[in-house]
Amino acid sequence: MRRTRGTSTSSRTRRRTALVAAGLVAALAAGSAAAPAFAAPASAPHASVSASAKGTYGPDAEALAAALAGLPDHDITAALVRVGGHGSWRGTAGVRDVRTGAPALENARFRAGSVTKVVTAAIVLQLAAEGRIDLDGSVRRYLPGLLTDDFKEPITVRQLLNYTSGLKPGASLGDTVEVGYPHRFETLTPQQVVAASVARGPAYSPGTRQTYGNIHYTVLGLLIEKVTGDSYAHQAQVRIFRPLGMRHSSFPAAGDTGIHGPHNRGYDWIDGKLVDVTEWNMTDRFAAGDLISTTADLERFLVGLFRGRVVPEPQLREMFTLPDVPDAHYGAALERLEVNGREVWGKGGSRPGYTAAIAATKDLSRTLVYSANSTDAKGDGQQAAAQRLAFPAFNR
Repeated sequence: MRRTRGTSTSSRTRRRTALVAAGLVAALAAGSAAAPAFAAPASAPHASVSASAKGTYGPDAEALAAALAGLPDHDITAALVRVGGHGSWRGTAGVRDVRTGAPALENARFRAGSVTKVVTAAIVLQLAAEGRIDLDGSVRRYLPGLLTDDFKEPITVRQLLNYTSGLKPGASLGDTVEVGYPHRFETLTPQQVVAASVARGPAYSPGTRQTYGNIHYTVLGLLIEKVTGDSYAHQAQVRIFRPLGMRHSSFPAAGDTGIHGPHNRGYDWIDGKLVDVTEWNMTDRFAAGDLISTTADLERFLVGLFRGRVVPEPQLREMFTLPDVPDAHYGAALERLEVNGREVWGKGGSRPGYTAAIAATKDLSRTLVYSANSTDAKGDGQQAAAQRLAFPAFNR
């Protein structure tokens, strides 16, 4: 692999980046002293491109470089992109810290949000392959006493996996970054999240609708712990991370607010000010969104999963099977998408200051993993980052 410098290193790009940074500094000038001030990056965005990426079937290096050009900007402070399959492309752009302008770290750890659900689904499907979980078995069978008498129809493990359980959302410390920020150091346990959901009763008959939400996978995390007699985090380590060599992936201990190891700081616009939101207690997200990882680790996971090295057949088919309900988009954790005319399966996720995604064609002719430090990750920023970073990865 050779390192190349493309349009993103031109003097025009450097000037544009500096102007964006200067504009953000001006926008923040009227803010509180605690708000971080933007600085221009110490070096321009860079990308590493393999020789095969220049072929007809390789990634569109020019479009990918253009997607990273100009970072940091109002919407994204840093981005890490890995494209693989028939040819590969690596890109890193933006800043590690807006106060210093230090360049973004290409090996940075980040909050992967709901990409966690794919790890959770893989563990459940492994347990099913081992005969320890029946996908058609009921939640009451594995977690007796969890559901009240209001749940007259059984909810199966498969319905949790494909978001058709009928459970309502659970407790939350804030549905937006603005509301949650004052509570970011508080702890809300998964048990409290689920208890609040159960207290609200069922939303609809299980297996009749698909409603995406964290609650399905929060329950699955509890189910994994019950069946194995072990913590969810340790099961992820021994079943997924260690076998695949994902040395930089982990789940924070309950109440731990930090990202340990090298990382790019996360920010969000709150009341017109750019606020550092890196430190945050994610205990309530648990098996639905608590993962900390790197793009290299997630690429290993994605490729290993699609090649059948993580979940064996026939259980792996659950991930690529949509339930027979109206407007279904998800199998077990994975979402089916059509991107530039290609069928793609993947999962995105976001936490304050961070948005991430994994995606691939089923034959692995094209894979994508990215992390973006979005300043509106829990709002429109997640979709904006996907359009900016994912679409170019699949445009040829």
